[in-house]
Amino acid sequence: MDHLIPDVDAVDRQPELLAIRKSLIGLDRSEMAAALIEAGIDEKAARMRARQLFHWLYYRGASKFEDMTSISKEMRGWLPEKFTAERPEITSLQESTDGTRKWLVKFQDGQEVESVHIPEEDRGALCVSSQVGCTLTCSFCHTGTMKLVRNLTAGEIISQMLVARDTINEWPSPKGDRMISNIVMMGMGEPLLNYDNVAKALKIIMDGEGISLSKRRITLSTSGVVPKIRQCGEELGVNLAISLHAVTNEIRDILVPINKRYPIKELLQACKEYPGSNNARRITFEYVMLDGINDSPSDARELVRLLKDIPAKVNLIPFNPWPGTQYQCSSNNAMHRFAKIVNDAGYSSPIRVPRGRDIMAACGQLKSASKKAPASARRKEAGAEASL
Repeated sequence: MDHLIPDVDAVDRQPELLAIRKSLIGLDRSEMAAALIEAGIDEKAARMRARQLFHWLYYRGASKFEDMTSISKEMRGWLPEKFTAERPEITSLQESTDGTRKWLVKFQDGQEVESVHIPEEDRGALCVSSQVGCTLTCSFCHTGTMKLVRNLTAGEIISQMLVARDTINEWPSPKGDRMISNIVMMGMGEPLLNYDNVAKALKIIMDGEGISLSKRRITLSTSGVVPKIRQCGEELGVNLAISLHAVTNEIRDILVPINKRYPIKELLQACKEYPGSNNARRITFEYVMLDGINDSPSDARELVRLLKDIPAKVNLIPFNPWPGTQYQCSSNNAMHRFAKIVNDAGYSSPIRVPRGRDIMAACGQLKSASKKAPASARRKEAGAEASL
């Protein structure tokens, strides 16, 4: 019998507590141990059990305590009374003709987000959301037509990866080739406006005793929340991607309205100071190609000038249309002319091959039908942005 498992009869005398079960997804080992201690487990036993739970949840992908065979039968029977390791509900799972998968997942409060897996021959990237909706209203982005509903918790961010690995059957965590080999924080929302939860989730994902994904396999994309960029580099050390999309403040103010707060000069200075960036770990500048808006040869030459002294590469993204958009994709000739100018200046600038367009899973197309939260809740979630 495990040390100091709370008396079952005592638990039965408090039925209202049984309905309030804490999710262990999103907790690190110390937090799991604290939760077990709070539930009545001896401190020494709690630390041991926390290590076991961490292994089962994040290395083996268990979602049921009964499957955790290295934990005593008595403990396996008690854990579900206090805790849960369940996944969010999969509202829909679509697969593109090119193999791209898109999940719409629903959390306990009914809010939904989308995540996308883009497979290659022996690897693949999972595009993960950080918020329900978004505050930034980027005019070329479908998610930007939503209002911010709320931030995701660390557990909800991690659970998108767990759901994807369940679907792909990639448990336990492989040490070699993975079909989910990379994570890109490029889904719904602005990751740096939910920094604490994103950072906590990524630290758990990078933990060598769990999912164990290297920081070099993780890319965080920001529209330019300048005050958080250095903190991200110092604390996480992940790859940085900047949603630039324009070379003048006049145009970027329209495409990426956060530019009005943090204009291009401030943004690029933060990139120059990003910890750990060098020629081996270049910053990616994402640039959506919009017909007649930002795709001229003079735009390309100005981009080259702006990137001077920054270890950089450019990701040219053909615009992916969505219902109601006012923009059109640049022509093939315009995109290749733009790419040649940037390439000739010494910056890698591939034109991204659109993936998942037929299921609205391509870059800039993600949107859920989540309902807008009450104004008081939205003000709370937006508080972090207002303080930056």
